[in-house]
Amino acid sequence: MSDKKKLRIGITQGDINGIGYEVIFKTFENPEMFEICTPIVYGSPKLASYHRKALEMDIAYNAIESVSETEENKLNIINCNSDDVMIELGNATKESGEAAYQALERAVKDYQEGCIDILVTSPINKNSIQNEEFNFPGHTEYLQERLGNGNKSLMILCSGNLRFAIATSHLPLRDVPSAITPELLEEKLTIFNKSLREDFDIDAPKIAVLSLNPHSGDNGLLGREEIEIIAPTIEKMSREGILCYGPFGADGFMGSGKYKAFDGILAMYHDQGLTPMKLLAMSDGINFTAGLEAVRTSPAHGVAYDIAGKGCADENSFRQAIYAGIDIYRNRKQYNDARRNPLRKLYFEKRDDSNRLNLQHEEKEE
Repeated sequence: MSDKKKLRIGITQGDINGIGYEVIFKTFENPEMFEICTPIVYGSPKLASYHRKALEMDIAYNAIESVSETEENKLNIINCNSDDVMIELGNATKESGEAAYQALERAVKDYQEGCIDILVTSPINKNSIQNEEFNFPGHTEYLQERLGNGNKSLMILCSGNLRFAIATSHLPLRDVPSAITPELLEEKLTIFNKSLREDFDIDAPKIAVLSLNPHSGDNGLLGREEIEIIAPTIEKMSREGILCYGPFGADGFMGSGKYKAFDGILAMYHDQGLTPMKLLAMSDGINFTAGLEAVRTSPAHGVAYDIAGKGCADENSFRQAIYAGIDIYRNRKQYNDARRNPLRKLYFEKRDDSNRLNLQHEEKEE
């Protein structure tokens, strides 16, 4: 897209029986949002009209059939679904899952063709969206397959200076220990470090790595993953230039406030990262899929069937997902532009490991 044009944000409708349309409408009720982007909602004008009426909201939108009909300073809704789709607010249905899938597929296709700059996905029901084409545990894995071009993805939940990456993402807890391998941690730390530098504009990011077992395994008493896998991988990646520290017991690390000293935190499994993240920043946290050429964000909440159609959904997380997508897009472009024609390096950078021993000494004393 031309730098002179506002960024085009492709927004998927998500599960039509949830709060997707509500948070979209509430976000773009504010006319100032149109000053920073041109939104294109992938869904259905008819479904949007149903939600608008149910919510008793007076918001205008531009119904279109293709991106070529997009108008600036308007909420554009591109038709992806048939007119006979039924809405059952608050319920998970196969029909709502199929509508969400069709919108997502259309948005991804338009992204691949360069029609949109950024992808923001509204929440889906991970069970009802399943079909022959979508056989994934969530957006992250689906987008890695469709937009990865062979690259691996990394789920990052963030709000301000708080950034949690998840090593094993959407995986049953019983499968996590066997999935934690040196190769996996090296891959995730490499992606995380690159993203912190390029997407979040942090020159020398410091990453904390959480332990898998309570108390970091208590020297093998409560598990040997820290001794045999996690700690050696941290040392290896540190020697290769990534400023990573740990492993830290998750409870003491968060409870003591040590997380404030780091630019990013690598959690071993889903709830280990998302629980403290949502406790500290539920209303404005967002989900970012790092590692891909595409810029994709989403709100940190789910479909919220229990409040669908009631008009009480908080749109702030969705709004922050829009802001974050724009910031990441611009940070990445600035990073790449600055290094397009690099000068020959005449000196060596010296890494600052001065606090490594102090941090790890404190952890052992807990």
